[in-house]
Amino acid sequence: MGLLHFELLLTPSGWRRDVSLTIEGGRIAALLPGRASGAESHRIGLPGLPNLHSHAFQRGMSGFSEIRGPGADSFWSWRDTMYRFALAMTPDDVEAIAAQAYVEMLETGFTRVGEFHYLHHGVDGRPYADRAEMAARIAAAAAATGIGLTLLPVFYARSGFDGAPARPEQRRFASSLDLYADLVAGSARIVEELDGATFGVAPHSLRAVSPDELRAVAGMAGGRPVHIHVAEQVREVEESVARRSARPVEWLLGHAAVDARWCLVHATHMTVAETDAVARSGAVAGLCPITEANLGDGIFDAPRFLAAGGRFGVGTDSNVSIDAAGEVRQLEYSQRLALRARNVLAAPGGSTGAALHAGALAGGSAALGEAVFGVEVGAPADLVSLDADHPAVIGHGPETLLDTWVFGPSVGLVDCVWTRGAKRVDGGRHVSRGPLRARFAAAMARLSA
Repeated sequence: MGLLHFELLLTPSGWRRDVSLTIEGGRIAALLPGRASGAESHRIGLPGLPNLHSHAFQRGMSGFSEIRGPGADSFWSWRDTMYRFALAMTPDDVEAIAAQAYVEMLETGFTRVGEFHYLHHGVDGRPYADRAEMAARIAAAAAATGIGLTLLPVFYARSGFDGAPARPEQRRFASSLDLYADLVAGSARIVEELDGATFGVAPHSLRAVSPDELRAVAGMAGGRPVHIHVAEQVREVEESVARRSARPVEWLLGHAAVDARWCLVHATHMTVAETDAVARSGAVAGLCPITEANLGDGIFDAPRFLAAGGRFGVGTDSNVSIDAAGEVRQLEYSQRLALRARNVLAAPGGSTGAALHAGALAGGSAALGEAVFGVEVGAPADLVSLDADHPAVIGHGPETLLDTWVFGPSVGLVDCVWTRGAKRVDGGRHVSRGPLRARFAAAMARLSA
């Protein structure tokens, strides 16, 4: 049994003072007043955030796609760089780069990741003897770092809304339904061996799956999460209208049983009617504000979605920059720029940082299959402590602590991080940072040579 004590702890009912947690089997067993005998004590504690959408292998290409091409660059030209990088990676590279990404997630306050995993096959496009070889490498990276894992194997079969087969540069992603069923079975087997892990399914996007394939893949979920990219780009919307006579979200809601199990990743370009309909469905909007800004995707209509009762979470997607506070900050700042207003996503009189943290915690946990979350009995003991002596915190009380974490000079503010009650970050540094960084450096030396 583990014991942790916090002088100040964020709970669902607000900040509480002088609280101890007992931890059994990686979950919170009890909240007790005062400092329990033998408890490790910290000053400021709060729940870690879920990262609901990551392509871990893309951490390795961070900084390699920022040189302008001969014309206007876009998401579509960025994909060419991504394909070149993906075609060069070995399973060892994937594991090393994923571990580095997960170290950085933990060090900034993410405690669980939804790995939208689509790099499945060998460089020549042939499946590995173990169909889930690459998924096993993702799980090995999660095990080495201690981050919670929701593994989301991706089904990818088409190169566009016209139903054409995947192109040669997409050969490491593409699967038949039979092969994908093997990947799902392999993923189920893998997560059984990893403490606290689970899995779901992920039809990549409407342009990468046919209508029949979408129904088949969603049917493999068995009540687990279903994640899909949708309406990320204007061109995607235009092609959907041309080929399917409907906008992507409009078509999806009309042809799939979208409900609270679903996470619609990006959902950037929606009409008012679509925004309201997604909110009514209970699906989580999976927002990746830093990547969406980096790729020039556009701005999600968060005020309308939240006013309609919608749920959201945040993810690091391309992992161009990994920062838990930075994702929710970018979400708010995008709304401020679009609306020329301040404190857009807070209720009147409420803290913006607190609203962002609470929303991302609830929506992200739901999207990753965790029904109980936060500092609650039965929830995973996924916790973050903040350095109470950090300059960002000086002068702040409970009412503004989350605001200074999200919007203040907070580099180095995260002190310790626990997942399932085990300490993964101490003094701001992952406990295995050195050897994992060395493996990452070796992989990057080969890939960038």
